[in-house]
Amino acid sequence: MSTEGGIEVQRQLETLVRDFRTSEPPMPVVVLHAEEGADDTQVTGLVAELRDGQDTHGTRCAVAPPAQEGPTEVLRAARLVRELGDPKRWGNRHSIYRRYAFPRVRLVHAIEDAVRALGADWPGPPAGSAAPEAGHDPAQALLNQLARQRWRPEGAARWHSGLPMFDMAHILPASLVTVLAALLARSDWYMAVASGVGFLLLLAVLNYVLPGRAPIFLWLRRESRWFMTTTFLRAAAQDRPTEVSLLRPVRSWKAIAARAYDVAEALKAGHEFQLQLYVLALFEDLRDNHRRRSWDLRGFKRLRPPLLFVPGAGTDNGGIELIKAVSDVRSRRSELDPLLLVAAVGADDVRRLERSVVQGTRADGPDQQGFQTRLRGWYDEWARNLRAEQSPSRERAVLPWVLKIPLPRDELRRLPDRQRHCVKAPARPSVARMVWALHTLALVLVLSAATTAWRAERLSKEYCSSSVLSANRDTERRPAPDGDTECIGIATGGVRFADWLPDDAKEPDTRAQADGSGAPWTLAELEDRIARQNDEVLGEERGYVTLVYAGPLSADPDGGSSPVKGLEELAGVYLAQAVINDTFPVKLRVLVANGGVDLHHQTDMADAIAAYAAKDPTVVGVVGTGRDLKSSAATTLKLRNAGLPVVSGTNSATYLPRDFANWFSLAATDEWQSAQLGLIAQQLRTRARTQYGLVLTRDTKKTDDRYTTEQARYGGRMLDRYGFTLLSERHYTLSGGKPEFRRHTEELCRGTRVPSVIYFAGRVEDVDPLMTQLGTEPGCAGKKMSIITGDDLSKANFSQGEDGVAPNVTLYHAALAELAKAARDTDFYKDARTYLPGLGEQRVGPDTPAFASGQTALSHDATQALYWAASLDNAPQSRAATWVNLRTVKLQGMATGTIDFTDAPLFGDRKGHGIVLTEVWRTADGDSKSRVVCSRVAGDARALTVKECAIERRG
Repeated sequence: MSTEGGIEVQRQLETLVRDFRTSEPPMPVVVLHAEEGADDTQVTGLVAELRDGQDTHGTRCAVAPPAQEGPTEVLRAARLVRELGDPKRWGNRHSIYRRYAFPRVRLVHAIEDAVRALGADWPGPPAGSAAPEAGHDPAQALLNQLARQRWRPEGAARWHSGLPMFDMAHILPASLVTVLAALLARSDWYMAVASGVGFLLLLAVLNYVLPGRAPIFLWLRRESRWFMTTTFLRAAAQDRPTEVSLLRPVRSWKAIAARAYDVAEALKAGHEFQLQLYVLALFEDLRDNHRRRSWDLRGFKRLRPPLLFVPGAGTDNGGIELIKAVSDVRSRRSELDPLLLVAAVGADDVRRLERSVVQGTRADGPDQQGFQTRLRGWYDEWARNLRAEQSPSRERAVLPWVLKIPLPRDELRRLPDRQRHCVKAPARPSVARMVWALHTLALVLVLSAATTAWRAERLSKEYCSSSVLSANRDTERRPAPDGDTECIGIATGGVRFADWLPDDAKEPDTRAQADGSGAPWTLAELEDRIARQNDEVLGEERGYVTLVYAGPLSADPDGGSSPVKGLEELAGVYLAQAVINDTFPVKLRVLVANGGVDLHHQTDMADAIAAYAAKDPTVVGVVGTGRDLKSSAATTLKLRNAGLPVVSGTNSATYLPRDFANWFSLAATDEWQSAQLGLIAQQLRTRARTQYGLVLTRDTKKTDDRYTTEQARYGGRMLDRYGFTLLSERHYTLSGGKPEFRRHTEELCRGTRVPSVIYFAGRVEDVDPLMTQLGTEPGCAGKKMSIITGDDLSKANFSQGEDGVAPNVTLYHAALAELAKAARDTDFYKDARTYLPGLGEQRVGPDTPAFASGQTALSHDATQALYWAASLDNAPQSRAATWVNLRTVKLQGMATGTIDFTDAPLFGDRKGHGIVLTEVWRTADGDSKSRVVCSRVAGDARALTVKECAIERRG
């Protein structure tokens, strides 16, 4: 600054700026004038220096031009304010945030241009008419003109700087609603994003391209909301609507149209109103540009108030009238605006501003105190008197918002260069306050979109059912044997394991139905029926208990298209549920869990069951886990730690009842099965000569199968006990899911020690390849041979020709359920015809292919046993009570006989397992034929004898 007075005024302005950074102080209209008219030029130069200094400090400054066009001073002042609605007038290279936006000034400008375009005769009748022309509607004419202007100032660019983003602010929420609606429909994330973007583009096209009476959602713009709510424009007619609402578009449009017509009439009628409306719009725009509670926190970044400099406020540029209008508008409204106006007024024009609120400014001359002290005192006195001076009861009119500062000549004297001073500005805003900006928002949105897409992709790859932000965590994706994925866990919500089956496994096997084999129902049918039962159970007042069926419900890509074992077991569980819910007061709810192909992911399944049981106290136990794997112990341990008892229908592991108190099984253990098969081996042994025995088992180094290992152990001990000379145990491998027997059969059949008895510790799907090798390999093809194996062969279908035995080979295998003897004492088959799908009116019995393996009957009985323990005394039992009650279960008339857990010791096996020993041979015409050698129904603990289990000697 080149003058002493300029330095002090600049310091006072910086004091106001510092206060503005922390609060919202009232901003005066600072009028600088010389005490003597000869010094007016120096005052004008001082204002220019103040402007340069504030521009250097980063303040957004605007400078009023020296002259304006217009017939009156008020119109020139209005034109001045209208030009201040151009954001470019407020920009400079030192600004720290984007340009200002003036939508309210633009709206008033648009209405003024529309009135000017309609001509001097508007709103009256057309020129030359004595009366209004029929059909002439002034309001409609105004709306048509505004529509042609697109409600913008005439000639303004469509994509005006700073406006498109805010004009779209009403469209963005609509797009967000669209995206949320898509998410609620649980669509894929890319569909939700595409629907939102598409809707946004559609509205953008409609809003900016297509013609119409007004842009879409005009009444929801911020300038329209101000236009309708400000008391300055409150309509006198109370019957006109003044509210805008997204839900009432017609009423909102009528309200904005009516208000535009009122304003247009006022603009045409009076210049004073026009000036004050422009000033009010300017104040409201500036206040909005510094609003702290905004989406971009702009008030925290624009820490310096806007300054308007009027170097020569006078008649030519309307400056005097502008100062009056600013004071009048501020006195009429309650909100504080941030504009700080600094004007230089000639000494002769000061009287036109009426009297100042500062009294006696010349009494305190420079002799009494310095100019800096007086300047601060004047501002403090102005601030104290501001409230009272706005009162209409004052004796004469004043301009309460004007602070006049007289500058003595000695304060305007230019200082030498060495004494000139640059007033230091407050510190610029911190980086933290500038982080939240438009480009930062764009970056955040991009990163958020990328993160959301990545998360949605990860969720879709990890969980079976997911949306953009959430997933059903009760089921997860796990790798399948064919390299794809399968759904593992407990099905809740809308998850169905049938949806994960290949297309050829979703329908009943028509080929199997044609030859009378296979189940006539599908997994989808069973899951849907169980879900309907569960929905009915949840509404029961007497209470219910929940059990989980845990089994293999994925299709085996190598062993067939259908999860046969899981499908048959689940049918038994559903049958028990349907009968129970139609019979007993305590209802049964069933949840379905999948452990994958051959239960290879059963530990993950156990984790999901345990996690769900921790949230649902009605879960009392688990039925299933019917395959003995290396992971079976870990699975049972996880369920035990969750307090869940397990009732298995088909798992024949010997170690599980000995190691886990929560394990209950209907299946005869491998050790006990081998002891019963020893009755067959004893008859095959001829004492007079040496007979070789062989244990042939799967190589389980690369598989999880423990059943074959257990069978091999107990089968070898059994052969040794009855005097067979054991050859070295042979382990066959699987290649592509198929067993490799060729090397073993070549070595055995071509050697000198050909085994007469083979204990086959394998799986049912390996039997056909073995028989093919034994039937074609020299040395074995024409030699009598016997094969003994465990209960997994009960799933074979010899009677229908799907499985067979080689010539001169007799196969003996065990089965876990004696269905024929138990059939006369059970309603199982009658109930199956009633409740299970696909059976219709056909005869249903133990020999029906869908029930012949015993899987359905065993899972049905296991479900009945667990339910009985969980509903003792016709009341739902807790999880712990169910565990205890299981040791008191004794149920007669079940599908497999009597289920009796009363003699089951802790950490030991019970008695009374069902058992069937079956003989299979090849007839002369090449078919396979089977017969039951001996059997016991469940609950019959009498020991089998050699006499009872006599075999037929075939040459």
